[in-house]
Amino acid sequence: MEEIIVIGGGGHAKVVISVLKKIGKYKIIGYTDIKNQGPILGIEYIGTDEEINNYNVSMAAIGIGVLENFKIRHKIVNNYIKKGFTFPSILSPYAIVNEDVSIGEGTVIMDGVVINSGTSIGNFSIINTRSSIDHDCEIGDFVHIAPGVTLSGGVQIGSNSLIGIGSTVIQYKTIAENCIIGAGAVITKDCLESGKYAGIPIKRIYE
Repeated sequence: MEEIIVIGGGGHAKVVISVLKKIGKYKIIGYTDIKNQGPILGIEYIGTDEEINNYNVSMAAIGIGVLENFKIRHKIVNNYIKKGFTFPSILSPYAIVNEDVSIGEGTVIMDGVVINSGTSIGNFSIINTRSSIDHDCEIGDFVHIAPGVTLSGGVQIGSNSLIGIGSTVIQYKTIAENCIIGAGAVITKDCLESGKYAGIPIKRIYE
C-alpha cells in the first residue's frame, strides 16, 4: 500500500480520510494540524506541518476545505511541494467518472459525484459530495464545487472560485477566476468579473 498523510484535522479532512480508506490502496500514516484534534476515524495526529519531516513519507492529500482567502490554501500546498511531497488525485469509488475526463493532481472527488465525458478538472480542486458535472466542462485549479451543485454541459469555471452548495449553472456559461457563488444560486449568464455573486437569477453583489 502507498503511504500518505492528510493535511488538516477538521471536518473536510474527516471526509478525505473516509474516501482514502474506501479506495483501499493507501496506508494513512496520520494527519497534520496546528493542534492535536485527537484521533479522526482512527487516524492519529502526527504534528504540525513543520514537524512532518520526522516521517519517511512523501505523498499527501489536502484535507483543508476552501477558505475565504484562497492564498492560504495555495501557501500550504506550495510548502509541501517544496518539501518534496506529491499529491495524487483522489477519486471516491462511489463517484461516477466517465471516459475522456482529466483530473489534475491533488484534486479530490467525493462520494456520489457524477462527471461526464469531455470534462477537464485542474489541480487541487474539490468536487464535493453529490455534485454533478456534465459533458465538456472546464474547471480550473483550486476550485471548490460544493455539495449538490449542478453544472450543465460546456460550463467553464476559472481558478480559485467557489460554487456554493446547491447552485445550478446552465449550459455553456463562464465563471471567472476568484469568484464566490452563493448557496442555491442559479447562474443563467456569464460571471466575467471576479467577486461575489448570489441570487436567482445570479447577480454580482460586491467585489
